[in-house]
Amino acid sequence: MTESSAQDLRFPPDPEFAARANATPELAAWAEADRPAFWAEQARHLLTWSTDFTETLDWSGAPVARWFADGTLNACYNAVDRHVDAGHGERAALLFEGEPGDRRTYTYAQVLGEVSRAANALTALGVRTGDRVAIYLPMIPEAVFAMLACARIGAVHSVVFGGFSAEALRSRIEDAEAVAVITADGGNRRGSTAALKPAVDEALEDGGASVRHVLVVRRTGQDVAWTDGRDVWWHEALEAAEESHVPVPVGAEHPLFILYTSGTTGKPKGILHTTGGYLTQTAFTHLNVFDLKAGTDVYWCTADVGWVTGHSYVVYGPMLNGATQVIYEGTPDTPHKGRWWEVVERYGVTILYTAPTAIRTCMKWGEQVPAEHDLGSLRVLGSVGEPINPEAWTWYRRVIGGDRTPVVDTWWQTETGAIMISPLPGVTTAKPGSAQTPLPGIAAEVVDEEAHPVEDGQSGYLVVTEPWPSMLRGIWGDHQRFVDTYWSRFPEIYFAGDGAKKDDDGDIWLLGRVDDVMNVSGHRLSTAEIESSLVAHPMVAEAAVVGASDVTTGQAVVAFVILRAEHAQDAEGTDVAATLRAHVTRQIGPIAKPRTILVVSELPKTRSGKIMRRLLRDVAEDRQIGDVTTLADSSVMELIASGLERPRA
Repeated sequence: MTESSAQDLRFPPDPEFAARANATPELAAWAEADRPAFWAEQARHLLTWSTDFTETLDWSGAPVARWFADGTLNACYNAVDRHVDAGHGERAALLFEGEPGDRRTYTYAQVLGEVSRAANALTALGVRTGDRVAIYLPMIPEAVFAMLACARIGAVHSVVFGGFSAEALRSRIEDAEAVAVITADGGNRRGSTAALKPAVDEALEDGGASVRHVLVVRRTGQDVAWTDGRDVWWHEALEAAEESHVPVPVGAEHPLFILYTSGTTGKPKGILHTTGGYLTQTAFTHLNVFDLKAGTDVYWCTADVGWVTGHSYVVYGPMLNGATQVIYEGTPDTPHKGRWWEVVERYGVTILYTAPTAIRTCMKWGEQVPAEHDLGSLRVLGSVGEPINPEAWTWYRRVIGGDRTPVVDTWWQTETGAIMISPLPGVTTAKPGSAQTPLPGIAAEVVDEEAHPVEDGQSGYLVVTEPWPSMLRGIWGDHQRFVDTYWSRFPEIYFAGDGAKKDDDGDIWLLGRVDDVMNVSGHRLSTAEIESSLVAHPMVAEAAVVGASDVTTGQAVVAFVILRAEHAQDAEGTDVAATLRAHVTRQIGPIAKPRTILVVSELPKTRSGKIMRRLLRDVAEDRQIGDVTTLADSSVMELIASGLERPRA
């Protein structure tokens, strides 16, 4: 199933769902009439302010926006205290499932106690409002507590994904000049324990001079090296701290966090987000895109807090809305391939938000795996991280959602802070594979080289033409890089770096990063579209496409495919490459036919599940393979490189 065929497949809202939906068709018209007034109303409705704001938006310093700048508030108070104050202290906030099977439940009142102690512990260690704190933890409740404790005292957290190397951690600590690091002895992953504290020690050996203390969570019980006077056990610090703490009100434009984009080379790129506007848009989008009903829904976003999805849709968005949510430490296939569905069944998860890569992996494992579990509690499914191909979209709805749940395919970035383009359940007639329309209050457009909106049916560059509340405020310590990276391509227009296409109805289809658009004999081809075509073939479970230099065509299409389990045994007796080339030719055209197709057992993925196409390009062009430290399994690249069949000259 490709984009063209999927355009004829529509899923209108269920009338019963629509009658109870949070979002209504009137939202878009309201926002269109007066965008700043719309966001001001959301800010006052969804948040509690210590000092109300009188100015909604100041764009005079473009491209740096100021939203609700003269108002004050505290992010942690909004995420925790006010729910307790409203009488919801006994509502479950976090339902934690460790990979080994250990479980903990925290009510909002218990979270308040933990976070207050952590805030007092940080203050006792000398952390002050405006200081930066690096957080390097597995996906455990303490990661949430640490982030909220920083926000409670007005410190700026910089979460570094626990799978990153000591060098990556060091560069981020030094760039932010962090005064403290919060880490753990280790975490559980794929049935074994992965150490974290040694990476912190290594990072601080030759750098991180600004760090005065390292707080260490005891998770696995493994032995760790200890530096007296610097290292402090988390549990001991919290046991010594008072349970009561008054949150510090900060200005709406006070920095809330720095998040370094993954895969950077050279100096890391710290994306800066502030408080009031970010909280407003994350709360609004979480409430409306997922149709959250606080007190009855059980929400689960499978992202790690080391990524922006974990910031916006594990910590801040859900907790601002008083959600009950699942937090899971491990991987989808440990100790068995039905682990996720076991968790959904155990906790009665009603809203699931995950990545297309994970969905396609589950497709590869077969429908029989989720069929062994009762998934009837699910009522909304979400997709995030990359464009989802129509085949995966329809499988997700049919197999996981019982052919009844809305699927919200969300587009946004670390830089945007919150969801920008998405269907609204109960409002939008969904199309598999299309992000569809900008959310109310968001001015996104597809433009040509001269920044003119393209006609329906045409492709171009995805941009945002007006400021939005959760937008990045800069790159930490490097304003010129911020301007050059995001605002130089089109004056005073934010360029997302993504290509997109409008269909005949004007709905938006993401084509992937612009650097993932190939130029074959003068024709611009989207890697995402070719990947969708390959995955639509019944033999293929997953596919990754890259462009490789070609003396004849400029670039040639090289495809790496994983076959479905039921076809893997037949691969040797079938000319897979010829079959799939013919399939792509029929669906897209001869120009998109891959020059090379390699059947592989796995694709190179980061620990968050993203395919590292950069490494595949290295293989396709016979270059030395680049840095593989962020891969979940670096040996994958050796297998791929050794098996690649070179085309004849």
